[in-house]
Amino acid sequence: MELKGKIRNFIEENMTIYDDEAVFADDDNIFELGFVDSMFALKLVTFIEREFAIQVANDDLVLDNFSTVDNITNFINSKVA
Repeated sequence: MELKGKIRNFIEENMTIYDDEAVFADDDNIFELGFVDSMFALKLVTFIEREFAIQVANDDLVLDNFSTVDNITNFINSKVA
């Protein structure tokens, strides 16, 4: 599965809104839309570190890095490149 697909699947499986109609684009801010919360952010960082074998440093913990599928993809790509 491609990177964006893995990220999207993780988000969809861990959304705080359980509604089949809750859809979002890759550039939608999932926090502003209310699909996820701060607890999700912790899960997401753990998922990224384990799944992609990268270390998320304290300086990386900026909401903008994790707010959209596109931003998460770009963040991961910057760490593995």
